[in-house]
Parts: sequence; structure tokens; C-alpha cells
Amino acid sequence: MLYRTMGRTGVSVSALGFGCMRFLNRRGRPTWGPRFDTGAAISLLMAARDAGVNYFDTAYNYMGGKSESVVGEFLRAAGSRKGLHIATKLPVWLARRRTSFERLFSVQLSRLGVEHVDFYLLHALNESSFARVCDLGVLEFLDSLKKDGRISFAGFSFHDKPAAFAPIVDAYGWDFCQIQYNIVDENEQAGRTGLEYAAGKGLGVVVMEPLRGGDLTGGLPESVETAWKRAGRARSAAGWCLSWVLDQPGVSTVLSGMNTRVQLDENAGVASAVLPGTLTASALKAVGGVQRAYRSLHGVGCTKCGYCMPCPAGVSIPRIFMIYNEACMFPGSGIPGMDYNSSLKPEARADRCTGCGLCESRCPQRLPVREKLREASRILTGGSGN
Repeated sequence: MLYRTMGRTGVSVSALGFGCMRFLNRRGRPTWGPRFDTGAAISLLMAARDAGVNYFDTAYNYMGGKSESVVGEFLRAAGSRKGLHIATKLPVWLARRRTSFERLFSVQLSRLGVEHVDFYLLHALNESSFARVCDLGVLEFLDSLKKDGRISFAGFSFHDKPAAFAPIVDAYGWDFCQIQYNIVDENEQAGRTGLEYAAGKGLGVVVMEPLRGGDLTGGLPESVETAWKRAGRARSAAGWCLSWVLDQPGVSTVLSGMNTRVQLDENAGVASAVLPGTLTASALKAVGGVQRAYRSLHGVGCTKCGYCMPCPAGVSIPRIFMIYNEACMFPGSGIPGMDYNSSLKPEARADRCTGCGLCESRCPQRLPVREKLREASRILTGGSGN
């Protein structure tokens, strides 16, 4: 296993981190819920430790609220916490007042069976949630946790538009951050620009979703399969995707939600071989071909410029088109549909389009916005659209 320094913390972390948000149930199928095979999960965590993984990432809500507890069982089974780094996250959406932070953190310590957390994050920050918890005093709370030794380092995970990232980075003396980053999300959310910005500020950068929950590794569209075949057989799709992320300067560790020994062995092998900046020009060109294959699957050529907004009917046009394009790239995945229903209020969805056409008169790309909204509604809801 190769190791990297987590930004200005100086802590050496394994290039591969273990994301504890999906384990197998007793039938051997992946699950995000609380009914998983605890024994199998602990065995896999132990195997990861033996393979050199020393960074384990969990959260208050993972596995139906059971992930922190199984990580605690793993620590007890390991017999010693020495050399292991545990990361967990404060569920900011559950905080209603300043005292909520302390209550939630106490629950987390109890679940983990520890007195301190190595890496503590504010979970899934966006512009509005960050502003809200700042008003409640969350930054002062982090200061107090660091001062009394209950956490070693403070960070945040991020899910929002690119422009919201740098202001959050600059708002506090963060030690590290966690961002979604992979071959199809190079310019989404924080993206490459955010990665480089955070690393340039001295933050450690933890990458989540390098394989997009497995969508980048199985059930691939024919054009993507063809592009990977052109890339060569030196690596699997998973190996290529992990290598591409690990090649990026500034990445401290890459989280993988592994649930089988086969996945662990493959991922650990990649993380034991790839140093930043070592992929050849031909390898990067091959990955570029796969990225183009994914982009060619987009259902609409929206650049998210925002000129179509605001919509008089309240439809969130750029956001809908982003999710729609994801559904086109990953036709076998249920995640885009879930994202559409969970992240958009009913009044902002595609079926609220009144057909006024104002968006089309504003669109620099001259896109048939109304037609594409009908398509998006049909694909993302399984209905007939407008």
C-alpha cells in the first residue's frame, strides 16, 4: 500500500480509504440499509487493515445509522487503534440549535466506542446548509472539539455547485475536505478546480465516489465498453477509474465502498502502484476517449450557463438536465431517479413546465428546452411526461 500526506495535518494515510456506507446483506447482496451481515463487514474491514488501509470513513446516517457501530466493533476486534484513522461526519441537517451539535457528537462517540475522532467532517455541505449551521455556531463547536482533544482534525464533505466550494474553503481553518470526483464528474460539484484550490490552500483532499457507486464499472453502455476496449486490457474499468483519480496531484486518499474481498484486492493493488502524475500520456488519452463516450450519451447539451433561469413556473431547468444526462449515461442505475425525487421539490420538477417558451428564447445553445423537459420527466419518473 502506498501512503500520502493528508495536507497540512502531516498525517500519513493510505492511498485507498475504506468507505463504510455499503456492505453485503446475508444473501450476499449490497445494501445501504441497517440489515447487513455484521460479521462479514468486520471481516472485510480487518482484511483491509491487513492490506495496509488505515483510513476508515463512516457517518452518522450510513447503513441506516449502523455504520458507526460496526466500525466500533471493528476497532474492538482489531485490538488496537494504533495507526488507524477514523473519520465520521456531523449530520448538519439534524441540527436545529447549538446544543444539537454536542448531542449528535456524543451519540457518535458512543457508537464508535471511542473518546476522540481523528477526522471529523460537517456532512454534505452546500451553500445554504453551511450558512445555517454557521449561524448556530458550528465553527465555534469545531474549535471546542479540537481544543479539548475530542477531534484531531476538522473538515467538510461537499455537494453543491462549483461556485459554492471556494467560499466554504475560505470560511474556516479547515484541515481537509471530501469531494465527489471521478472521470465523469471532473467538472461537477467541486471538480478539478476545487480539488486544486483546496490542495493549494494546504487542505488534505479525500475523494469519494471514484467509481460512482459502481456505475462506472458494470452494466456499461456499448459505446463506453468500446472505448474501454480501446484503452487496453492492462486494467479493468474499475482499475482505470481509480488510477485516474490517484494520478491527480493533491488527492490524499480515495474512498471506495468495497463490499467483497475481490473488490478490496483489486483496489488495494491499484493503490499500491499508482503515484501522482505517473499515468502516461497514452493512458490519459485512453481515459479521455472514455470521457468523450460518456458525454456523447448526454440527452441534452446543456452547459448549465443559467440563462434560462429564473423560470416563471419555478422549474429548475439546469438541475433537471444535469440529472437527466446522468440517467442517459447510466441507464441501469436507479440513482438519477432517486436524486430527482429527493433533491427537487415538486414545484421545481419538469412536469411543472407551462410551455411558455421564455427559456428557449434565452438559451445561447438554442436548445429545445420544452421538449427536453418532457423527455426528462418521462425518463426520471417512468411516466409519460407532459
